[in-house]
Amino acid sequence: MATKLIVGLGNPGPKYLWTRHNAGFMVLDRLAHAIGASVARKSFSGVFGEAAWHGERLLLLKPQTYMNLSGRSVAEALRFHKLPLTDTIVIHDDLDIPFGRVKVKEGGGHGGHNGLRSLVQELGGAGFVRVRVGIGRPVHGDVVNYVLTNFSQGEMADLAHLLDGTLDLLESLLTAGLPKTMSLYNNKDLLAP
Repeated sequence: MATKLIVGLGNPGPKYLWTRHNAGFMVLDRLAHAIGASVARKSFSGVFGEAAWHGERLLLLKPQTYMNLSGRSVAEALRFHKLPLTDTIVIHDDLDIPFGRVKVKEGGGHGGHNGLRSLVQELGGAGFVRVRVGIGRPVHGDVVNYVLTNFSQGEMADLAHLLDGTLDLLESLLTAGLPKTMSLYNNKDLLAP
């Protein structure tokens, strides 16, 4: 059975629970619930759980270091489990993708995302798979403040569809592989009827 480390990025604590920057945490929680896993064990500077899904052993991790230091937590988990970077899937929010869309890719830059910047620095490379959850960009104002605000009322109404669609993408990633999943999901509106 192959092992994958699946990381949801976010900030710990009730203050950040429904903020856009916590989209990675939200997806990981939804995945854990769907497959009957508990992500509650304190380990690797985060909370951690394990489950089997589609013939894969999944290690689920939510770093509790705050976004800017996420790489430390992920590096600890990879070292302990002796996993290569290529067996890591990182779920994170993305300003450059509209709300309701999700994209997946392997490698690339950090695009100003502090969590990704920390991962690339701590892991010594960018060769992990990213599941990029669209949060849109503010029309006016400060991007830093925007990512730390809660989803709007309208977005909250659609959030369940977005999270479920992202789970479908993860399932495809594990069963059909990256190229097929990219072709199926990278231009798909998950909120379309």
